[in-house]
Amino acid sequence: MSRFISKRIQEMSVYVPGEQPQGGNFIKLNTNENPYPPSPMVTAALREMPADKPKLYPDPSCMALKRAIAEFYKLDAKEVFVGNGSDEVLSSAFRAFFDEGDKVYFADITYGFYKVYSSLYGLQATEIPLATDFHIELSDYMGLDGHMLIANPNAPTGLYHTRQEMEAVIQANPDRLVIIDEAYIDFGGESCIPLIRKYDNLLVVQTFSKSRALAGMRLGFGIGSPALVEALEKVKFSMNPYNINQMTMAAGIASMQDRGYFEETTRKIVATRERFSAELQARGFTVLPSRTNFVFAKSQTLSGRELYEYLKDRKILVRHFDVPRISEYLRISIGTDQEMDALLAALPQE
Repeated sequence: MSRFISKRIQEMSVYVPGEQPQGGNFIKLNTNENPYPPSPMVTAALREMPADKPKLYPDPSCMALKRAIAEFYKLDAKEVFVGNGSDEVLSSAFRAFFDEGDKVYFADITYGFYKVYSSLYGLQATEIPLATDFHIELSDYMGLDGHMLIANPNAPTGLYHTRQEMEAVIQANPDRLVIIDEAYIDFGGESCIPLIRKYDNLLVVQTFSKSRALAGMRLGFGIGSPALVEALEKVKFSMNPYNINQMTMAAGIASMQDRGYFEETTRKIVATRERFSAELQARGFTVLPSRTNFVFAKSQTLSGRELYEYLKDRKILVRHFDVPRISEYLRISIGTDQEMDALLAALPQE
């Protein structure tokens, strides 16, 4: 480690991504990627891009992309912020709305970047324990003395709260920012985006990585009042005004325009998820009810670590979190029907 590193960075824990195997013919079910290719309109948009376009800087306002997102959700482009993945959107929100030393609240078992960003930006983070059934106990988020982040559906549990339940939290914190991370909302949930014109303390964050099969393009967006978006843009133009490249912008626009393909593939993933969950339960697994493109499941005979290693030895990658409360569970991404059948065939007899 460099002798010039700051004390805070030296001491902080970093986010640990899922394994990215380099060859080996693995069935990769550990990072919640979409098993289907992007929309054919995305492929066409990239193929038809003029060869000399990459020599030019992309539009820093990302206006065409913002308009495509706004049209999909029946919004105004002034209510849309785009980032290099939803992680950058979240990071921009931390910079725009939190001062060093501020309090921020989120669940003890949730997306790992919330804790990382809290440490990176010098915030007082409070982790609120999940309920015994792994649900986020929304009553614990009423009337807090700091801003908050809630992943809905939550990860890695996959559990979901309705828009009405989330609205109660927003109402109970009128002077606090409520950031709702909806990375997985398209797999059976109801987005809180329609509430942004009703509440100026709501920021909804989504990604193109999951339901739109663009994880490799790195694209996410935030939806909120024009005042919130203006603050996010101020951070962007102070850090990285050209944060979305030409190809990613073209891919995002095309993806938003192909509603039919988006609905078809998300429907297929949900159907596979439900069938796979039922098969696991029939084999004695505990499976939490999921509204995501993954399931959170526990074997009755093998520990989480043992089953993870067992499947890895058979060239199937799933995600194991070696942390208290959830160490016996595996997070299993939903792949194609053939991939899920291969996993089921590889499982030891319960």
